[in-house]
Amino acid sequence: MAIEVIMPKVDMDQETGTVVEWCKNPGEQVKTGEIILVIETDKVAVDVESPGTGILEGVSAKPGEVIPIGTVIAYLLAEGEALPQGAAPTPKVESSLPTPPQEISTGQVVTPVAKNMAAAHGIDLNAIAPSGKGQKITKADVAAQLAKESAPVVAGKIYAAPAARRVARENQVDLAALQGSGPQGRIQSNDVFASLEQQDHQTQLQVVAPIVEPEIIPLIGMRRTIAERMTANYQNVPHIKFTSRVIMSGITEARNTLNAVAEKSGAQKISVTALLVKQIATTLRRHPYLNSSLKGDEILLHQDINIGVAVALENGLIVPVVKNADKKGLAEIAAEVNDLAARARAGKLVNADVKGGTFTISNLGPFGIEQFDAIINAPEAAILAIGATQLEAIPDESGQIVARPIMRMTLSADHRIVDGAVAARFVAELKTVLENPILMVY
Repeated sequence: MAIEVIMPKVDMDQETGTVVEWCKNPGEQVKTGEIILVIETDKVAVDVESPGTGILEGVSAKPGEVIPIGTVIAYLLAEGEALPQGAAPTPKVESSLPTPPQEISTGQVVTPVAKNMAAAHGIDLNAIAPSGKGQKITKADVAAQLAKESAPVVAGKIYAAPAARRVARENQVDLAALQGSGPQGRIQSNDVFASLEQQDHQTQLQVVAPIVEPEIIPLIGMRRTIAERMTANYQNVPHIKFTSRVIMSGITEARNTLNAVAEKSGAQKISVTALLVKQIATTLRRHPYLNSSLKGDEILLHQDINIGVAVALENGLIVPVVKNADKKGLAEIAAEVNDLAARARAGKLVNADVKGGTFTISNLGPFGIEQFDAIINAPEAAILAIGATQLEAIPDESGQIVARPIMRMTLSADHRIVDGAVAARFVAELKTVLENPILMVY
């Protein structure tokens, strides 16, 4: 039996809703809970989930149309099922999904936010004059292009932001007489204030303070993927956490010695991250449950030790992987870590660079973060959070207070796979190895 898709009521005082875009095309199979369209009320834009599973047909509301609540705007049909009697067939029109922007052909670059914004509104990036540094197209450039385009004709509806409606109502301003400066001609609160200034309504302006509307960034692409994965990992994996304080004097001395040799030979210098990757990989050999994953009712003890190194990007996070880190020398690991990080920030990683990780480290020390908890990168069994190395006053072997470089590391482990004692032994041995780097070759 056909399932009706209706214009939903999301506000108490809502009478109509405006179709912003269809996220699924007619004839496409959809499942219960999938987002099939976006509507807009006078207050918010809302993602509408599919009320069932079936083939989307009989779409009768186009983007921009104002529809009364409760109106049937589409149907979900079973395979081979026909539309109900009296239902209008889906008009043969072009896809209602936003038209993707054309590729940049002028050699210009575009920020991720600007690219997402242009895609959401079907803006041709080749038509935009960049204003950013290095001929970069920014979000402001896309917004300016949207302001140039005329507002859509929406069945007599005045296209205005909720804040603009409130200010206009409080100051008796006719919105129909205003020209909007927002995206697609939407009237903003600043447009209302400008009208009040032109009318010399100083009294009203003193009563109502200007409202600065928040910047809206769509949760799409990498950011959406990160949000979904982190939510699933945190909700589904029982985390157990251990923090240890490490004296980094030995690491510092070892690194200085290695880099002195590298400088004389013209080789690449060894980073702290490279040293951590090597020492963690070496320690994992003796703690296989920390280098494992859970698959159904089976625990997979991985024979390869592949260390993922979290890299922060402008619009998210990515984890390139150093394969077989326990079998590589420090110089090789250092070169590989630098190469992976550089290509990650340039957006040039390939699929193989981020697959196959068995253990992850996240180092926020360069940002001055002393200690933090990291979310496990499922299906891996653990992740190690590395904080900044800072001088602290601690007692030495004779009880005298001395200054030592201290780093805090926090292990998060999947408690379904790793018992507390197992994780504690790994952290204790890693602390010993870090404080005595010579043990790395033991």
